[in-house]
Amino acid sequence: MSLLSKLRCVTLDVTGTLIAYKGELGDYYCMAAKSVGLPCPDYKRVHEGFKIAYTEMAKKHPCFGFAEKIPNIVWWKTCVRNSFIEAGYDYDEETFEKIFRRIYGTFGSSAPYTIFQDSQPFLRWLREKGIKVGLVSNAEYRYQDVILPALGLNQGSEWDFGVFSGLEGVEKPDPRIYQIALERAGDVAAEEVLHIGDSMRKDYLPAKSVGMHALLLDRFKIRDAENWRKSGATVLPDLVATRDWLTCSER
Repeated sequence: MSLLSKLRCVTLDVTGTLIAYKGELGDYYCMAAKSVGLPCPDYKRVHEGFKIAYTEMAKKHPCFGFAEKIPNIVWWKTCVRNSFIEAGYDYDEETFEKIFRRIYGTFGSSAPYTIFQDSQPFLRWLREKGIKVGLVSNAEYRYQDVILPALGLNQGSEWDFGVFSGLEGVEKPDPRIYQIALERAGDVAAEEVLHIGDSMRKDYLPAKSVGMHALLLDRFKIRDAENWRKSGATVLPDLVATRDWLTCSER
């Protein structure tokens, strides 16, 4: 008997699983600075600055400021400003405002993202089989409302429900986000759900901890994947292989 025949719901991570970033973050920050007539910032410094700033913001104001009701644009404005400052660029208020508007607008659109070719067919195939599809992501509301629809991933045709950390106030790897997903799925037991993601810490382990099945995608042939396999996790290269794996009766 295939695993597919035992499932009533499949949940998926979004970034790295269904979609990916195009290029590097520094590219977009550089383009924003150039658009207001400034020299291009150093890509690497900006990228490193962003990692520091984002980590600090996520620690001080988790889930994009959900608990404190910080407006999304304010959270990101602080993060972007601190990214530039960490990289050694302290722009005046008027200049920064112009740069930030460009960056915020860009990352609120489909422009910086690409959808994997197998994502839409896989999600539609699941739904045609009568399986509920949920998305579980550490993302803010624009993923649900703007970015995913712009990429052709629409609620109702590709997925049934979403659990986004910026809207829920809880984020992976907290197992509670998976409990929310189970509630959204309706009358479905944890053992009837499979979660697919690309992180052992954020996807595989917390999903398993609430009783779900789980597997990991290694789309980019990363070094950690071998350790994932050694730990007993199912690791597949893409969603085409996942479909084959789900329908295989000899496993």
